[in-house]
Amino acid sequence: MKVDKFVKGAVRQFAYWFAHGTIGSGLLNGIDYVSDLQEESSFAEQVFIIFMNNLEYDETGVTNYKQAEFRAAQYIRSYYDPSYVAEPPFEQWETEGDPVSTSGWNK
Repeated sequence: MKVDKFVKGAVRQFAYWFAHGTIGSGLLNGIDYVSDLQEESSFAEQVFIIFMNNLEYDETGVTNYKQAEFRAAQYIRSYYDPSYVAEPPFEQWETEGDPVSTSGWNK
């Protein structure tokens, strides 16, 4: 089974903007997380987990790209600014990573 082309497009776009430090529409002004990505790989992983767990799509394509991006940006902001509180607070389902497969990723 192939991943839907619109989901692939959303992930590609998010990865591009994330790597260039341009997600969040102003929420992340003044926060330079890009320089920390190599040393903070679990931080980057968590950002993608939150984005993917929030991303929704139907037969017409992705239905909430900006909301999924915003939730990821809220996580980045809270990671770098302890006084920032994401609203609504992150729920457990948003922050849990999924396994690669039922039988392992190295097949």
